[in-house]
Amino acid sequence: MINDILRKDSAKTFLLLFCFAIISVGVHFYKQDIITTSSTVGKKELPIYCVDTDKKQVALSFDAAWGDEDTIQILDILDKYKVKATFFMTGGWVEAYPDKVKEIAARGHDLGNHSENHKQMSKLSVADQTSEIMKVHEKVKTLTGVEMTLFRPPFGDYNNSLVTTTMTCKYYPIQWSVDSLDWKNYGASSIVKTVLNHKALCNGAIILMHNGAKYTKDALEQVLVGLQEQGYEIVPISQLIITEKYHMDTAGKQIAD
Repeated sequence: MINDILRKDSAKTFLLLFCFAIISVGVHFYKQDIITTSSTVGKKELPIYCVDTDKKQVALSFDAAWGDEDTIQILDILDKYKVKATFFMTGGWVEAYPDKVKEIAARGHDLGNHSENHKQMSKLSVADQTSEIMKVHEKVKTLTGVEMTLFRPPFGDYNNSLVTTTMTCKYYPIQWSVDSLDWKNYGASSIVKTVLNHKALCNGAIILMHNGAKYTKDALEQVLVGLQEQGYEIVPISQLIITEKYHMDTAGKQIAD
């Protein structure tokens, strides 16, 4: 009887130790994920402005929130130079131009989320921020089958709450480091000079353009040629960013751990 009791106690002890080991390993990896994947710098949560990389790569992005008159021409120019880009779309744009959304996806470009209503999202509650992100997500998923993972806040406006909400929704928050200023309608040559001579144009830069700006289509070919002549490979944001085990510096540069 004593031997039976000892055997039972030993079995219980082994089981308890085994469970404790499993829990310990799980906690270790959980903590590791939290520590090594962080958007926090000091007390501030930061989106990705650019990426720290040795590869001579940059990403080209277009915000789509208004018209679509130039979209096909922009896509044709990108095809001509074998460039894939990222298009950030609002819910209104997706509803108004579903065929263009499908065309962008069919040509192999990133589909990105630019919120449902293009509001100043730092002023919204977490519930409203989540709704603004997920409404577009579901529209695009229904339309194309694509599960988007890239979110750009309207106006580039964000706060700690929005960055955290974005990541909770399984999105990477994306800003830009090179603004083409195409939205100011200064002309095609101004766009070209602004991008190609920008002080922040370097490995890992994210370039902002708009599919609905007046002169973007006229400047795009020169921008692509100029970037390629400088030795840059132009890739979609999904290929540029680090998707796990990273942290941010104070300038919003994403750095691998």
